Amino acid sequence: MAAAIDVPALVEGVRSRRRADVARAITLMESSKAEHRVVARELLTELDGPSTVVRVGISGVPGVGKSTFIEALGSQLTAAGHRVGVLAVDPSSVRTGGSVLGDKTRMARLAVDPHAFIRPSPSAGTLGGVARATTQAMLVLEAAGYDVVLVETVGVGQSEVTVAGMVDTFLFLTLARTGDQLQGIKKGILEIADVITVNKADGDREQEARVAARDLAGALRLVRGRSEWAPPVVTCSALNDVGVDQVWDRIIAHREHLGQDGLARKRAGQQLDFTWALVRDELDQRLRRSPGVAAIRDLVRADVLAGELAAPLAADRILAAYDAD
Repeated sequence: MAAAIDVPALVEGVRSRRRADVARAITLMESSKAEHRVVARELLTELDGPSTVVRVGISGVPGVGKSTFIEALGSQLTAAGHRVGVLAVDPSSVRTGGSVLGDKTRMARLAVDPHAFIRPSPSAGTLGGVARATTQAMLVLEAAGYDVVLVETVGVGQSEVTVAGMVDTFLFLTLARTGDQLQGIKKGILEIADVITVNKADGDREQEARVAARDLAGALRLVRGRSEWAPPVVTCSALNDVGVDQVWDRIIAHREHLGQDGLARKRAGQQLDFTWALVRDELDQRLRRSPGVAAIRDLVRADVLAGELAAPLAADRILAAYDAD
């Protein structure tokens, strides 16, 4: 039988910034075991408090250099006296429930920085799992004194919306492309991005990056209209560490634009959304643990695959078995 978890000792370890305890606390937050969830809630209650941490979500097109950018930005921030936590959300790990990212090898310099903490954060099987595990991991890092938390998503589509809903500022990284400069950028991303950066603006590609930034700025005016915040479009070369500080300046400018009241309202709304994400995730776990559902799961699966049972009727049968518990 596993030893009971000493919550007060773990709380003290997190607040004392002991890396092993921080990692252990985050592992608890990611666990789907019922007993771990109870301990995680107790731990969060003890750690929860007012937060002035800068929370930034970072996403981008494949090959844009997210890891290089995060390492460059993180290293600049730690050099300036900040403590930086990096959470890399990996929705591609839905099948295994674990993270398949090698962020500590992709961010070798930042990984050995004593003022930084890098954690691949699995999706825990669902986008609800992303919301639960990542939001709670952020709270652990904040309690451990990390004053900037960067949340990277390697997914596309809904996972980006999920991450945007748990941070203060959402940064979208893109590349200059030949021909259609907007290729690969969905309208939805332009609607949720607070800052857009064209990376790899170096050498022969610098001018092309500036053109792409100008085109994006024009596209934003069409998509966003006269919104209160006009997302800035800037260029940088994360590899050469050029312009990364200007991206950070835009992030801080967005935060100042929100103001204390605006930030408080945004986070309150996120807490409400997070509440419902927790409810949905818990219901999903209860459905999976249901004895009634377990008893009919194989039969329903066989009937659906054989074409003998329509999906709506199959869903009704599963829910009826769950309700009967």
